[in-house]
Amino acid sequence: MEVALITGSAGLIGSESVAFLSDKFDLIVGVDNDLRSYFFGEQASTQWSRSRLEREFDNYEHYNCDIRSLEDLKIIFNEYNCEIKLIIHTAAQPSHDWAANEPLTDFTINANGTLNMLELTRLNCPDAVFVFTSTNKVYGDTPNRLPLVELESRWEIQESHPYFKLGIDEQMSIDHSKHSLFGASKVAADVLVQEYGKYFGMSTGVFRGGCLTGPNHSGAQLHGFLSYLMKCAITDDPYTIFGYKGKQVRDNIHSWDLVNMFWYFYKNPRQGEAYNAGGGRHSNCSMQEAIKMCEKLTGKGMNITYSDTNRSGDHIWWISDVSKFKNHYPEWNWKYDINDIIKQIYDSMMKRVSK
Repeated sequence: MEVALITGSAGLIGSESVAFLSDKFDLIVGVDNDLRSYFFGEQASTQWSRSRLEREFDNYEHYNCDIRSLEDLKIIFNEYNCEIKLIIHTAAQPSHDWAANEPLTDFTINANGTLNMLELTRLNCPDAVFVFTSTNKVYGDTPNRLPLVELESRWEIQESHPYFKLGIDEQMSIDHSKHSLFGASKVAADVLVQEYGKYFGMSTGVFRGGCLTGPNHSGAQLHGFLSYLMKCAITDDPYTIFGYKGKQVRDNIHSWDLVNMFWYFYKNPRQGEAYNAGGGRHSNCSMQEAIKMCEKLTGKGMNITYSDTNRSGDHIWWISDVSKFKNHYPEWNWKYDINDIIKQIYDSMMKRVSK
């Protein structure tokens, strides 16, 4: 039997992974204890997603397990052992704002939890491919030192700069910057995943995501930019823009496109490789531009307030250069762009808020 183990399986990337892999493996083992509702409140709970997965996929087995508990994880690894062929580790505390409130919780989930997963993989199924969802926050606020120019609706990088055409590559330093405590805990996990690949010869891949998004996101104010924005657009709830005149730029990658990257890596894995993973120049927007797209779909103006205080360590402009991954896996390409993503989120959110 071939098993895929997915942590954070009821979350955005985890649930997309379950759906993507369900016809490719005999069994999908999901690990998720809905800590998202603890982080962001019941409105951000992933219980609806877990119920959907258990209803739609007969070969999905759910474990209500906390990745901080080595003993609980051992039960799962001991049961399936070398039958585990792929591990997609998405479980995390995902908000840099939230991390400042409970640094110990943030670090033990993001860093210690990742170490638990790596060590149990090494001891039980060392030939499995280990995929880790990291973040562009590992680069800290270094991108804010780039030569940025202010345009009418967005910040942009100078056209003469090497990053203008494709975006920021993996050679940017992760040192000497403000990461947020969330960024620091993800740096620790990121480096651990690389090290297990390089030191122990395991097949491990790090994917440093930009804005990961899609119709199955349980967006909240502190995490899930496009999903939460669309929710506010539909419900008329107030939405606050934090700093940078609302011109901060994010690239957005659809959850399916990211999981497809994982699949290509699984079929031809490398040891301790790190990739930037985002929408790149193909799929990006500023906050102002996203608001206009949401208003166009809903047919009404949003209830927007503005704060001059930006979030600490937040990026002004981020676009991922994914050319390293494309060079390694030239058959991969994006399926969805920002317009596709926004429309899918709108359709999904309309169904959820109408219930």
